[in-house]
Amino acid sequence: MAFLTEPEPERGAVLPVLPGISRIVAANPGPMTYHGTNTYLIETADGLVVLDPGPDEPAHVAAILRATGGKVDLILLSHTHHDHLEATPALVAATGARTAGFRASAVASFTPDIKLDDNASIAGMTALHTPGHASDHLCYALAARDGSAVLFSADHVMSWSSSVVSPPDGDMGAYFASLKRVQDRRDDVFLPGHGPPLPEPQKLARALLFHRMEREHAILARLGRAEMTTAGMTTAALRDALYSQTNPWLQRAAERNVLAHLMKLHADGKVVRDGEAWRPA
Repeated sequence: MAFLTEPEPERGAVLPVLPGISRIVAANPGPMTYHGTNTYLIETADGLVVLDPGPDEPAHVAAILRATGGKVDLILLSHTHHDHLEATPALVAATGARTAGFRASAVASFTPDIKLDDNASIAGMTALHTPGHASDHLCYALAARDGSAVLFSADHVMSWSSSVVSPPDGDMGAYFASLKRVQDRRDDVFLPGHGPPLPEPQKLARALLFHRMEREHAILARLGRAEMTTAGMTTAALRDALYSQTNPWLQRAAERNVLAHLMKLHADGKVVRDGEAWRPA
C-alpha cells in the first residue's frame, strides 16, 4: 500500500490545510500516532469548530487557545480514544464550547452535549458512523470553501498507516463494512486523525480493504495447515507466523488485529475457538 509521509511538523503551529481548515499537530508522536494527533480548526457558518482536541497536554491546549483566541463554538469528537479525547475537558473549561460526538459514547467518562446519529447534520457537516476502529467512530463530510469534497476520516482511514482494530470495542466485521462505505464516496481528500492529507482517497480505502481480506485468507490458510496437530493456534502464534514486527507496541497491535479477524471469522462460521486456540470450523 502506498502510504504517505511528511516532515515532522512545527509544534504548536497552525498549519493551513484548505481554505477555512487548518490543523495543529499534538506532541504525542509514537508508533501508533505517527507525528501526533491532528486537531483540526474548521471555520463554518455556525462559528469555529475544533475537531478532536487531542491528548491532555497543556502546551497543546494552549496552542489551540492561541489559535482560536478562546472563541470556539463547538468541539467535535471523531471517537473517544484518549489521544483524541483527553484535552476536551480543559478546552471546554477554557471556552465554554459544547461538545458533539456519536450518541453512544464508548467511554463512561464522556457524554457529548450533542448526541449524533448516522447522517446527522452538524455545523454544515454530515456525520457518518464508521465503526470498526472504535464503536463510536464518526467521519465528517464537508464541502470546503474551494469546492473540495472533504471527509475528516480520523482513524478510520489514515494516510500514513493502516488502523488497529482491537476488540471488544474494535470490530473487524464493522470495519469491513465501514471501509466499503467510504470507498464508494466521491470525496476529493480525506483529512485523517494522524498524518498528512490523503488525495485520491478511494485508492487507499480499496487497498486497505483488500489487505484485510488477504489477511483473513492468510489466517484461514495457516489454521488449515495447523489443523493436523488438532491443537489449533493461539492469536500469539498466528501473529508470529503472519507478522514480522519487532517493536513491542506493534506486536501487540498485530495480535489485536489477528484477534479481531478471528472473531469476525467465528461470527462468519469459519473458525471455532477452544480456550486460547482457534481451528477451522
